[in-house]
Amino acid sequence: MSVIINAVFPLFALILIGYLSALKGLLGRGAVDSLNKFVVWMALPALLFQAMAKISWEEINQPGYVAASALSIAIVFCVSCLLDGRRRGRLADVSIEGLAASYSNAGFMGIPLCLMLFGEASLPAVIIATLLTACVLFAFSIILIEVDLQGSPHLLPTLGKVGLSLLRNPLVASPLLGAAVAALQWPLPYAVEQFTSLLGAAASPCALITIGLFLAQKQPAGNAGAIGRIVALKLLLHPAVAFVLAYWVFDMPELWAATAVLLAALPVGTGPFMLAKLYEREPAVTSRAILISTALSVLTVSLLTAWLTGNS
Repeated sequence: MSVIINAVFPLFALILIGYLSALKGLLGRGAVDSLNKFVVWMALPALLFQAMAKISWEEINQPGYVAASALSIAIVFCVSCLLDGRRRGRLADVSIEGLAASYSNAGFMGIPLCLMLFGEASLPAVIIATLLTACVLFAFSIILIEVDLQGSPHLLPTLGKVGLSLLRNPLVASPLLGAAVAALQWPLPYAVEQFTSLLGAAASPCALITIGLFLAQKQPAGNAGAIGRIVALKLLLHPAVAFVLAYWVFDMPELWAATAVLLAALPVGTGPFMLAKLYEREPAVTSRAILISTALSVLTVSLLTAWLTGNS
């Protein structure tokens, strides 16, 4: 119980503060966009850049963790596509539902939760998971959507457009830049380290409050069946598959295995909603899945956290 209070309660308390602030009108609808832009374009990139710039190859040389994380995402994505494809069959819609079912909120929730629970030693694992989700999974889904909506498989132009878009994404560019600094063995100047530390420290509380503000917004009704599939696959199947792969199939340190399972158990992130909104492919389904999975994760993540720490 003390683990839940010390690690999980602060996380969801900050989400609750954001939620209540929106209900009481302390922070208006514009605060969601403003805080989200601050986190995505400033605070999180600073945190990710510094973490990668100060890391060594030995610290991230965990092929078992990468394989377990990537495979768990791929398996859930494929299961979702198989379940949804039998009902609708349109590749763009199937891809977005698969993306939502396998897209953990690693950036906004995973980083603060793992920092509270496992400390800074877990940051490399979270960064790798964030890149797999926000870069590889997101890009793959965009390619499938573009191929479907264009009506012909113009693969090379699509790949080029997706690649440029990802490189302009600060959550992708900042850790890659930090990794380049680490590879060149350049020490961070004191002023740069202090700057990124101050800015990065704001990432977790602002991200969590932003989630609360988003959840307080009126969510339109969506396809109940699709929402139920997404939530069940995300909160139940994803962590179950990650557990089997991390503990029974691949070899990795206990910290990395626990982080892999915990990140897989997180609710749906905002990426699928942004993509659904961009392509106008039933954004109400993903927004409702985010709301319900985040609410239910108060229980599921708390139970998993207590179990992981009790067995570590």
